[in-house]
Amino acid sequence: MTKQKSTRVGVYIDVANITRNGGYGMRFDVLRDFACRDYGEPVRLNAYVAYDEQRAKEDAEYRDKTYNFYSTLRDFGYKVIEKVVMWYVDEAGTRFGKANADLDMAVDALLQSENLEKVLMATGDGDFIQVVRALQNKGCRVEAVAFQNVSSNLKREVDLFMSGYLIPNLLPLPAPKEAEPSGVERKHWAEEGSRVRGICYTYNHVKNYGFMRYLKRIGPGMWVTDTRNPESPYGTAFVHETAFEAKVDKSQLPSRDMIFEFDLVKSDRGLQASNVVRVYP
Repeated sequence: MTKQKSTRVGVYIDVANITRNGGYGMRFDVLRDFACRDYGEPVRLNAYVAYDEQRAKEDAEYRDKTYNFYSTLRDFGYKVIEKVVMWYVDEAGTRFGKANADLDMAVDALLQSENLEKVLMATGDGDFIQVVRALQNKGCRVEAVAFQNVSSNLKREVDLFMSGYLIPNLLPLPAPKEAEPSGVERKHWAEEGSRVRGICYTYNHVKNYGFMRYLKRIGPGMWVTDTRNPESPYGTAFVHETAFEAKVDKSQLPSRDMIFEFDLVKSDRGLQASNVVRVYP
């Protein structure tokens, strides 16, 4: 049996950008799995973080939490690159801090790309467009993952953009509104009875129903969006107009940009989306 050749992968995460734009609580181990889903070998895993030295001296809780966070990142195989927060005062007398990691991240990705075949950048910052083009010209496939405030130009420039909301378990789902009965195990993502995130990819405005698509698992074949294909990592669920929360403007459906969170329930139509809530934008 022929052994599958591994792809050399580099992951570069602008932690501050991700955290302040919807990705607080993101699981870095899941992001690593996603980046390496196509038989990838993680050659470089860089996490760029902002560290406030002044606050650390005065706030023991901040110092301990930050240390534990960095230790967790290292446990997952990431190299932690600290950018010390520099404090300034503007003309109005307002004090503000800056710890921009863009340049470090760009230079590292370009220099290290000599040994990479795929680069995943976790950022929505449009300043990286030229970096993306340079990496592609070096022969690298470039992917991006982000949550909110994502540059539309960056989305168009990369070889694959994936909203972090849609990657199974990358961002923990909120706890159920009602506590589950004692002893009942919460359903895993994409199981019947579970709650997932996805998009409404088709909608009939005459009959008032459509279909939701969601990623069932992290794995190869992301381009196989036809869920009838057994190799597709996607699933689909019927949705009726009454399943959407009232504030959803269904005249805008279908949409690749709107992301919804919903329950997967069994019906005579197969899986059906219930309690559909708009997550973003």
